[in-house]
Amino acid sequence: MLTTRLLAPVAATIWFTTLMNAGTSAYQIQGVQAGGRVIPLAWQSLPVRYFVTDRGAGGVSSADLQGAVQRSFATWEGVSQATVSATFAGFTSANPFDDDGISTLGFLNRPDLDRVLGATDYLIDDVTGAIVESDIYFNSAFQWSVAAAGEAGKFDLQSIATHEIGHFFGLGHSALGETELRPDGGRRVIAAESVLFPIAFSAGTTLGRTLRADDIAGISELYPAVTERRSTGLIAGTVTKNGAGVFGAHVVTYNPVTGTLVGGLTLDSTGRFAIGGLSPGPHIIRVEPLDDADLDSFFNDTSGVDVDFRVAFSERLAVAPRGGTSASVVVQVEAK
Repeated sequence: MLTTRLLAPVAATIWFTTLMNAGTSAYQIQGVQAGGRVIPLAWQSLPVRYFVTDRGAGGVSSADLQGAVQRSFATWEGVSQATVSATFAGFTSANPFDDDGISTLGFLNRPDLDRVLGATDYLIDDVTGAIVESDIYFNSAFQWSVAAAGEAGKFDLQSIATHEIGHFFGLGHSALGETELRPDGGRRVIAAESVLFPIAFSAGTTLGRTLRADDIAGISELYPAVTERRSTGLIAGTVTKNGAGVFGAHVVTYNPVTGTLVGGLTLDSTGRFAIGGLSPGPHIIRVEPLDDADLDSFFNDTSGVDVDFRVAFSERLAVAPRGGTSASVVVQVEAK
């Protein structure tokens, strides 16, 4: 078995950033290049065993940490359309990111990373895409809280753990969110339709504890329950500009009946996209450039990403058939 260790610093006070030596797939699913194709990054054996460090930080005990982490795992396990699961294996004196063959979650003091709340890394089988080990650290240089309603000036550990555990299971970032510029040059989140959105909510909020439709679609596609493929649909198509495919376009499906949003990206120069885990029925398709985002949060190589086009919609509703794939949807965009 060939293995590769991948580092994903994914949580920041302003930005969540991903530095993955792997490909990226539709909505949040990540992958590795093997045999000329992208293999989704996922655990092959469930439940996943994880350990928690026996040291607390900033007024949060190791027991508090374990409780917040366990609640976050339970949030992902509670998705009825998915089969994902994890088991707490005990406390350990080991640190996250130790090369020890066990998956460890805990605090590390990284004051040098003053915009990073935490990070997830992987040891993967780069032939099969199987995750062999995954560690998560939370930066003890910040103030943390496990209070039920959150605490002003402190980051909610359960919210950040829920984001990180999405990465732990193999999910990448979602672009479903809105921000505004801050006086210091950073960005503040106005709204997010995914806990995998790559910009953190402000300290004191607990909004990151609750999964959205986009998160549920991603985890269900990666770890589908037996009935999931038969009960949901997939919309596939291409985004073109001047007759050529558009790489890096953000494609959003909106279900006018349920009011839910699920997003995806075009992943190569052909402009192809495929978004699964959708409720059967008609969807509005919106395509937009990633022109107000940190492209490194979504792609390893950003050189070919096209952000020079206007927002566009599909000319007609796209129908996600139950247990099947839509007719190919083509959305044509125009340069700005």
